[in-house]
Amino acid sequence: MTGTAFAVRPGGSRELAGTATLLRFALRRDRLMTPVWIAVTALMVLSMPNSLQALYGTPAERAGLVRQMETNSSLRAMVGPVFDDSLGALTAWRVGVYAAAAAAVLSLLVVVRHTRDEEESGRQELVASGMVGRRASLTAALLAAAVADAALALLVTAGLAGQGATGAVAFGVGIAGVGMVFATLAAIVAQLTESARLARGLTAGVLGAAFVLRAAGDSATDDGSSPLTWLSPLGWLENLRAFADERWWVLLLFTAAAALQGAVAYALAGRRDVGMGFLPARPGPATGRLGGAGALAWRLQRGGVLGWSIGFLLAGVVYGAMTEGAADLVGDNDDARRIIERMGGQAALTDAFLSAMIGVLGLVAALYVVASVLRLHGEETSGRAEPVLAGAVGRLRWAAGHLAVAFGGSALIMLLAGLGFAAGYGKDAGAVLGACLVQLPAVWVVGGVAVLLHGVAPRAAPAAWGVSGAVLLLGWIGPALHLPEAVLDVSPFGHLPKMPGGQMQGPPLLVLTGLAVVLVAAGLVGLRRRDMTT
Repeated sequence: MTGTAFAVRPGGSRELAGTATLLRFALRRDRLMTPVWIAVTALMVLSMPNSLQALYGTPAERAGLVRQMETNSSLRAMVGPVFDDSLGALTAWRVGVYAAAAAAVLSLLVVVRHTRDEEESGRQELVASGMVGRRASLTAALLAAAVADAALALLVTAGLAGQGATGAVAFGVGIAGVGMVFATLAAIVAQLTESARLARGLTAGVLGAAFVLRAAGDSATDDGSSPLTWLSPLGWLENLRAFADERWWVLLLFTAAAALQGAVAYALAGRRDVGMGFLPARPGPATGRLGGAGALAWRLQRGGVLGWSIGFLLAGVVYGAMTEGAADLVGDNDDARRIIERMGGQAALTDAFLSAMIGVLGLVAALYVVASVLRLHGEETSGRAEPVLAGAVGRLRWAAGHLAVAFGGSALIMLLAGLGFAAGYGKDAGAVLGACLVQLPAVWVVGGVAVLLHGVAPRAAPAAWGVSGAVLLLGWIGPALHLPEAVLDVSPFGHLPKMPGGQMQGPPLLVLTGLAVVLVAAGLVGLRRRDMTT
């Protein structure tokens, strides 16, 4: 990009000069990640009415579900209260929190990528040397997030219009509202910190806190009226009550929060130097204390490992505590029972529920291993790997440190998930722990794909997110959509034995582990032979 591309137009604001060009550039950079993320989230939402129709086909069955949710505090903590027995209202209840969380994650990633990431890499300083306004980059980042949230809202609204146009509009706009609240929050955090990684982590931590507040409030009341629920933007979405006598005034909360946080971000952006933050990074020790490339990799990724570990432990406790209530929720609904058994693979509903929930955490662990492996890609493209490799450190040893954290960390978080399940459920600790560890070969296959892409085709390395997203989609909603077994078996998770309660099958685990080893080895060979990005 040249400086002339950002020339100030006559009459244009000096503070926002070049915003349109930066926005086009941001949308171009996100042309793969954002559409895939939007498509997966929209498909998750739009597939739900048909799934619910198959599970609860009569008004009596849907009314029974609503009554059961009123007395099941554990499941309300997981998905929130339900306000009506229509298919639209049940759809908003079942996937609303998770669709909104997906919009929030996408928004914070987009904003941090086009603000703090650009400054940390030095590209923002180059851009700012042209005719670019001081707040143009921040504006372009927020507009890119707004475009993504608006596209998701349009897809959701159009797809659910058949369930009720008014409810569909409320639901779509509410999801976009949650996304913009976290987009503007990420904009503030990006001004405060000097690290893109820390900015993403802090904003994601606030999202996690919002989920916990909503869950705590919903477990205490069955109508979303708890003060804890109202402290969370996710709670605002459920209290919008899409498809159930909508409360349009709740949208004012999203508007006010996004406007206030956006104003704070703009004020901060005008009061700091490029590359700096209001919370400067702590200086390191006067003398280095890292013992090698592996110690450096651990130092860089230990915060992420800690966060994932806490999350999986808590998720295990929550899901374990919900196990006893699974049979009450399903009741005599044979279709619901069959779907849970298809996900879990067992005739016993309790074992099937445990297996299904453990499988969900295994799918999420695949996201962890991809993120950790792609830290190699980030270190290389940012130029930080170059000074490390300029010393007495070979490429394989450098990569091995990060891969040890990635693959070893996935084993750690699944182990902690198993301990959480055992604590929450209070029974069959050994079987539950073993079921969590059985997920690892499939998790490692997804990680092996990420290693292969980084080593052989580094420009395509971010496509590993698409692989993990496809695996997550197949495992999450594939059984509910009654997809053929041949399609479900495309995912490595489709070949795992369904435990607890099922029979241990050694050959599939050995084959998956061997495949993961081959993928990692091929990726390391490619890394050793190709040129490094400088």
